[in-house]
Amino acid sequence: MDNDVSAGSASTVSTLGQLALGVTLLAFGLGHTQVIDGVTAADAVSIATYVGGVALFVAGLLALRADGFTGTAFAGLGAFWFTWGVGADDAVSANAAGLFLLLFALLALSLTLGSAGAGAFARGTYGALFVALVLLAVAAFGDTEGLAKVGGWFAAAGGLLAWYGATASMAGLPTALPGRAAGRGVTAAG
Repeated sequence: MDNDVSAGSASTVSTLGQLALGVTLLAFGLGHTQVIDGVTAADAVSIATYVGGVALFVAGLLALRADGFTGTAFAGLGAFWFTWGVGADDAVSANAAGLFLLLFALLALSLTLGSAGAGAFARGTYGALFVALVLLAVAAFGDTEGLAKVGGWFAAAGGLLAWYGATASMAGLPTALPGRAAGRGVTAAG
C-alpha cells in the first residue's frame, strides 16, 4: 500500500466512529430501558454486530495511524460490540455475562481517563459507557432488572452524546459547553 494514499482524514474517521458508537449505544441502551414497547436489548444485536462491531473496529484501524487514542478507543469498542453481538444468543451464566461487562467497563474507564484532552462529548460518552457497563454488570450478578434499566439510560445518554458530537462536527453546531471565563470569580459585596 502506498504511504501517500490516505484512507480518509482523521476528522472524517473520528466522525464516522462517533456516529457508529452513538447509534449502537442508543439502540443498546434503549433496549435495556424497555421504554419502547416490545423493544429489548436483544433487538440491538444486529446493530451491535455490524455497526458497533465491524464498522467501529474498521474506523479504529483507520484512525490508529493519525490518532492512537481514537484508534484504540474505536478498535477496542468495536471488539466489545462484535463480541456482545455474536455471543448474545449463547447460553451463558449471569455471572459470566456480568464478568464480560465488568471487563469491558475497565476499557471504558481507561478511555474515560485517557480522554482528558478530548472534547466534552467524547469524555461524556466514555464516562456514561463506563457507568452503564458497571451498572449492567452488577445487575447481571444480582439479577436486578431495575438496575439494568438505569444502566440502559446511561448507555442511551452516552449514545446521544456521541451522536451529537459527531453531528455537531459535521454541521458546525456548537460543541463547547457554556461556562464562565477563567479568572472571573464571584466577589462578595463588602
